Amino acid sequence: MIEVEHLSKIYGSTAAIQDVDFSVATGEILGFLGPNGAGKTTTMRILAGYIPATTGTARIAGFDVHEKSLEVRQNIGYLPENPPLYPDMTVESFLTFVASIKGVPAGDRSSKVNSAIERCQLTEKRKVLIHKLSKGYKQRVGIAQAIVHDPPVIILDEPTVGLDPKQIIEVRNLIKSLANQHTIILSTHILPEVSMTCDRVTIINRGKIIATNTPENLLSELTGNTGYQLEIEGNTENLESLFKQINGITQVIIKPLEMESRAIIEIKTDSSEELGREIANLLIHNNLGLYEMRRTRATLEDVFLNLITTEEIIPNNEQLSVEHTVET
Repeated sequence: MIEVEHLSKIYGSTAAIQDVDFSVATGEILGFLGPNGAGKTTTMRILAGYIPATTGTARIAGFDVHEKSLEVRQNIGYLPENPPLYPDMTVESFLTFVASIKGVPAGDRSSKVNSAIERCQLTEKRKVLIHKLSKGYKQRVGIAQAIVHDPPVIILDEPTVGLDPKQIIEVRNLIKSLANQHTIILSTHILPEVSMTCDRVTIINRGKIIATNTPENLLSELTGNTGYQLEIEGNTENLESLFKQINGITQVIIKPLEMESRAIIEIKTDSSEELGREIANLLIHNNLGLYEMRRTRATLEDVFLNLITTEEIIPNNEQLSVEHTVET
């Protein structure tokens, strides 16, 4: 549904994005993730027809963004980082106006506006002036204007920026509810948005794509994704060498506690195998008391920080299933 090939945007001698490649399958939510200034907004603006690319191509619903700009605009809904709202209009009148300029036939406008209002849970606010709405409701109106003409593709640039935690959850749930009927590309630098909302992730840094995969595969491919944290009591003098006798343990970090003879032990592994029983047996055989043991796993934040720090480019996995969905 969205195909981007060798896309670059150059401002003078500065490259905002360089040789960007990614695709989004029909019905998929792609998280476009990167730090501030990485090139996310530039890419979104090119896809929306707001600015031209310097080189490369982008196609949406089969239409070239540059050569078939009008057709592309008819097939996308775009929410920029700052929603384009008219504060002195009511929610309903604004969405009716947007529907008209987006070419919705007069006979269909009322039903399309009502559908957008219902899907964005704005029914109680339809007669309210936009400037009287909270930030969260304004963001809902921004999403409603993006979907009022029922486009197959929705492009959302930082849709939860500036919202409080409750509003973020509400907007996140709204985005997930749209996925069944729309293909969505979600630009963000907020990591929980990706792990809780998106089927697949493309990470951009300094204008270049450095990884594309599912959140789960990024975790398993780019980090040692398991470990253990223990709280024990006893003599830890030879504990590090003892633990390293267990196959799969790569690192042992001992952190003494203020309480006498107690310590926190952090264990890193290079294996996804369950080593908990072997670890517990080793402690028992060495007369060490075990107060707590829990499994630890790498997070998407670990992956993200690792990638943007090392700038290691991870090839796109062409065999990823586009039917993967994130459980809610």
